[in-house]
Amino acid sequence: MGYRKVLPALVLFSAMLGVQAQSDSSHVATNSRNFAPLAALPDDSPAPHSRGARAFHWGPFVNYGNGISERSDFRFLSAGVEAGKALTPVLHAGPLSGQFELAGNIMPVWSSFTPAPHTETKTCVDQNGQTYSCQLPVGGGNYFGFSVTPVIFRWKFATPWKVVQPWFQGQGGVVYTTHKFPPDVLVVPGMSGGTSVWNFTSGAGLGTHIFVSPKRSVDVHVNAIHLSSASLGDRNPGVNAQIQVQLGYTFWR
Repeated sequence: MGYRKVLPALVLFSAMLGVQAQSDSSHVATNSRNFAPLAALPDDSPAPHSRGARAFHWGPFVNYGNGISERSDFRFLSAGVEAGKALTPVLHAGPLSGQFELAGNIMPVWSSFTPAPHTETKTCVDQNGQTYSCQLPVGGGNYFGFSVTPVIFRWKFATPWKVVQPWFQGQGGVVYTTHKFPPDVLVVPGMSGGTSVWNFTSGAGLGTHIFVSPKRSVDVHVNAIHLSSASLGDRNPGVNAQIQVQLGYTFWR
């Protein structure tokens, strides 16, 4: 008699478990389609929102840089807006699994702070072709302009972390300054000779999104940047390398 009462309850309970298992299986399949190696992450994990094949983001940032080597006394400060979009779904490559993203930024505020005008010891050449040491005036001071980086190729790693989305990137852009940059030997008082108001940038770096909510993240980048006029001027002293630290806040769609 007791067995007859328990049996219907067991059948009902088994049916409920089957429905729930089917629902969970469908949910995992959907997640695996969007975030292939990360289907096991819980729904409240923010990072997967950046891994959808149609993920788009934008946000403001501020950037501080410091020259290295012979430009170690150069300082850089800029601010702007960056936007980007996923180009591929998550691609499987073992520990390197991830996806490509194309991004770009505009910096209406770009500035560099260099040593004040001064004299430097240079090598000069006399009329007979003989070289000798001489003192020449070199420009300097503060430079202002804007920058556009239309191409940022980024590989975002598909990690199992819930709130962290790391990447590495390569980029290229252009900088315009209101005075010829970088400072060079003066050909006439107050005017830098040989350089250009247009310069080009290239570089690579590492970064990460740190999600504070499913569609908001704080971003930290560290980039190594090279700046050169591509010989638009008579001379091309450039800034061979600078290290930049970028801090941003991103909105996701």
